[in-house]
Amino acid sequence: MTTTLEKAAPVAAKHRPVPSSLKVTQARVVRSEWIKFRSLRSTVITMAAGAIAVIGLGLLSAAFASGTISSPDGGGGPPGGNDPTGISLSGVMLAQLIIGSLGVMMTSGEYTTGMIRSSLAAVPKRLPVLWGKAIVFAGVTFVVMLAATLVAFLGGQAILSGAGVASASLGDTGVLRAIAGSALNLTGVGLMGIALGALLRSTAGAISTLFGIVLILPGLLQLLPSSWNANIGPYLPSNAIESFTTVQAEAGSTMLSSGAGLAVFAAWVVVLLAGAAVLLKRRDA
Repeated sequence: MTTTLEKAAPVAAKHRPVPSSLKVTQARVVRSEWIKFRSLRSTVITMAAGAIAVIGLGLLSAAFASGTISSPDGGGGPPGGNDPTGISLSGVMLAQLIIGSLGVMMTSGEYTTGMIRSSLAAVPKRLPVLWGKAIVFAGVTFVVMLAATLVAFLGGQAILSGAGVASASLGDTGVLRAIAGSALNLTGVGLMGIALGALLRSTAGAISTLFGIVLILPGLLQLLPSSWNANIGPYLPSNAIESFTTVQAEAGSTMLSSGAGLAVFAAWVVVLLAGAAVLLKRRDA
């Protein structure tokens, strides 16, 4: 009888319900990722640097365009051309580099330090870790960058209108879309960085790949036959981004509609995250 009870005890323990206070849930993983995110000083500083780039370069470009500040060659012509909204949001491209790199380091950094083993040991199903990082990063980045793009726009337009230069207002067609779209742009590029960091497990390799896709590939496509550029170009991430962040499209532009461009950009983000999820389940840490 004693032997039978001793054998049955481990089986009973195996089927004993786990207390709800000990269960691993997605909400708890998100909370732990949020603690990691805000606890790292470098992460907070990098996010702040992205916001400063958006605001600072936006105001500087508006000052150049208005003639408040003279450019080194004595003229104006900042990024954004004659589009007042584009002038105010000209710092978004630099912020892409900063926020994209931050996204990469959120995942590749854990592989470099070996912390990923502790994370996956605590969350054996693995995927909640990736989703937790993506949720925290997307939530923080969108809120911070939406505030930054709004400040850059309002400040830039104040500078332009104060100098008697053509300016825009929030009620103008496409302006709110461009402001929110710029925040989505930075959020999406950061999520692509998270995915590539998990896929490649190398900070340098993931950053190079990310900006090769976003910044270099469109330029290389210009060297190919024009038909290739017309058929492939609109579906690259940077061109898809441009379709929903531009207020005044250039004449003869082959951009997608704003809705189609947003869908294409979202597809890039989803495909990369899906690839990262598949390899996270299949590979050892």
